[in-house]
Amino acid sequence: MQKEYPKPPFPEQQQPYPGLASKMDPVPDHGEETYRGNGRLKGKKALITGADSGIGRAVAIAFAREGADVAISYLNEHEDAEDVKRVIEADGRQCLLLPGDIAAPEHCRDLVAKTVDAFGRIDVLVNNAAHQSYFESLEEIPDEEWETTMAVNISAMFYITKAAVPHMKSGSSIINTASKQADEPSPELLAYAVTKGAIQNFSAGLCQLLAKEGIRVNTVAPGPVWTPLGPASLPASNVAEFGKQVPFKRPAQPVELAPPYVMLASDEASYISGATIAVTGGKPVM
Repeated sequence: MQKEYPKPPFPEQQQPYPGLASKMDPVPDHGEETYRGNGRLKGKKALITGADSGIGRAVAIAFAREGADVAISYLNEHEDAEDVKRVIEADGRQCLLLPGDIAAPEHCRDLVAKTVDAFGRIDVLVNNAAHQSYFESLEEIPDEEWETTMAVNISAMFYITKAAVPHMKSGSSIINTASKQADEPSPELLAYAVTKGAIQNFSAGLCQLLAKEGIRVNTVAPGPVWTPLGPASLPASNVAEFGKQVPFKRPAQPVELAPPYVMLASDEASYISGATIAVTGGKPVM
């Protein structure tokens, strides 16, 4: 029987960017109490961007419970990052916290260097961090907002991946977080949607480029997910009705996104590369 998760209407709420999971109502379920591992990633070393909260946090917890050590990249949400570190270390795995702005290419390369220094290699790279803002007209979008979105959502993916690949062996996995916005862009999220389309294209080319190295590249395309990105970037009225538009009539909880990342990171997915897994609550992605 499917678990009953919260459905809209939610309390109207907003937060300063980038937002904290602990301040959301209801607080998201990242799997802290519910995810059970089965050793599917035993001994692997992972780097996950945007893993202080939301999808990245759920993936980090799941990876740890499947046996992986995890490096967590995040902007400045230290409270959330320390929370997830406590969860991971309580499960007996190593957790490396790496704060900083991935809009800076040097920081992207530094993330990889510090992860390799700590773990010796990278077996799984999850490019998940994202920047999003809401504008109702083209004229409202500042140049710097457009440039920041491109830098965080797609350019950082290139810099981090380029730095990480020399430290990844055959059988390693790269998983990029796209979105249903790549196929059905919301006009108010224009810059964000553009980057999600670029991520799909980047992943499609990269999987072919890295096939000779034995490195797999896949994407996960979520629909609405209950994360701090909502109250930090959307009008309060939109947050109150968030997720109502999909057939399931609710947003996903972050823990519901973790299983496809675990599968794609595992050796069981040895012949899966170039795939996109849609996790959209019944909304087809074409």
